Order: sequence, then C-alpha cells, then structure tokens
Amino acid sequence: MLNETLFLITTFLYLVLIVLILFSEATRKKYLFHSILVVFSFHTLALITRWLESYELGYGHAPLSNYYESLVFFAWCITLLSLLLKKNLRYPSVLHSALAGSLLIMIYANLSPSIERDIKPLVPALQSNWLHFHVSTCFVAYASFFLSFLCGILFFFQSKGSSSTASILEEINWKSVSIGFVFLTAGILTGAVWAHYAWGSYWSWDPKETWSLITWIIYALFLHGRLVKGWTGKKLALLSVIGFLSVLFTYFGVNFLLSGLHSYAT
Repeated sequence: MLNETLFLITTFLYLVLIVLILFSEATRKKYLFHSILVVFSFHTLALITRWLESYELGYGHAPLSNYYESLVFFAWCITLLSLLLKKNLRYPSVLHSALAGSLLIMIYANLSPSIERDIKPLVPALQSNWLHFHVSTCFVAYASFFLSFLCGILFFFQSKGSSSTASILEEINWKSVSIGFVFLTAGILTGAVWAHYAWGSYWSWDPKETWSLITWIIYALFLHGRLVKGWTGKKLALLSVIGFLSVLFTYFGVNFLLSGLHSYAT
C-alpha cells in the first residue's frame, strides 16, 4: 500500500538526516531545522495517507489502533517535539539523540518481520472517538519523557565538570517532564472515561492502567522534588531514567508479558 511505501521513504530520510548530522557541519548548524522539517513533513504525509487508505477500505479510523501504528506515531511525536522545542534544545546532543531515536523506531516498525502492518477494522472496544484523544495524549507524553530520559543519560555522561552543560540539561529535562506530565494526566483521564464507555468501569486495575499510574507517580515525584524539595542534578536525572523505564514497560512490557483489557493492542 502507498502508506507503507511512504513510511519506508520516511525511514530512509531519517537515516539520511542522521548521516548528515554526523558528517556535515552545515546540517548540524544552518540547515538542521529545515532538514528536520522536510523529514517531518514526509512522516506526516505517510500518516495522513494511511488514514485516508483506512477510509478507502471502509474502516475510517485514525492510524492509532495497533502496534505498528503506535510505533510510527510515537516516532512522529518525538520529531514534533524536537521541532517545537528547538529553541530550548540548546544542547545539540539531545536533539541529535532524539532524532536517532525516531530513526530506530521507524526501522523497527517498518523492517521487523514480526510486526503486522496491514490496515484492519477496529475491535469493538476501540470503536470510539476517545481513541484519538487517549492515544494521542499518551504518546505525546511518552515522547516528552523520551527527551527527559535522554537528558538524564547525557547528564551522567557529559555534564561532569561543566556547570553550564548541567544547567542546560536540567532545564530541558524539567520542561520535557512538565509537558509529559500534563499529557500523561490527560491520557489517563481520557482513558478512564473511555474505559467506562467501553467496559462499564472507570478503573479496573488492568496491567496497563496500573503501570500508567506507576509512571504517573514517578514523574509526580520528579515534579515534587524539583518544585518543593529543590532537587537538582543526579536525583532528577535518575528519576528521568527510572520514569522512562516505567514508560517502556507500560508500552512494551505490558503488551507482551501481561494479559489484560489492552491485549488487543499487540
């Protein structure tokens, strides 16, 4: 299908972008924003095309309903935040690492033989407009937390002996978690309303619900430590890493290791 071809082209463009970042001084500075914008435009076109092809098949749902679609949308969210936060990502390693993350996700989504890429009808539980609100807010949160995770890792490896580097990484980390926490809260709330609509209960202690709550608590602790306790440095960096490990388990681990109401997402 056309959308799969466009996603493959988008993956190739991400690869070209990373190569240019690594080997071209001009791309690293003057043309970086425009280069990212071109790749992001192709990525957006691929998502729109998949949505339109879903309508042509008679399904008419947004590309947010299965594992493959969640992966390509996750990569799209990471690149989107990289563009929106361009002025705040004053430490180039964060931006470059975020784009490399989008590339790896796209490679996995589009080249892994184990991932089903066909457009299929929604299962009954997903046949709701809440699909758009719940999934989109959750993945914007995941993308924000990925940037925070990168800041945490880079803090441990690249901020030693440089107070300015540490300060920049902490600022990016703080902003990323703030954005992610708002969207994760919205995702949990919209998920609760959707669960009531689909299953008759706002909260069922489903494994994904439980791990979403655990993730929310970790980032709430981050914000509490930053705002109330005045935490800085290694404490916040460590919480950023732990928080994203919880995100990964919520996203990947629950789907493949634990069964529950969200098992259809696999």
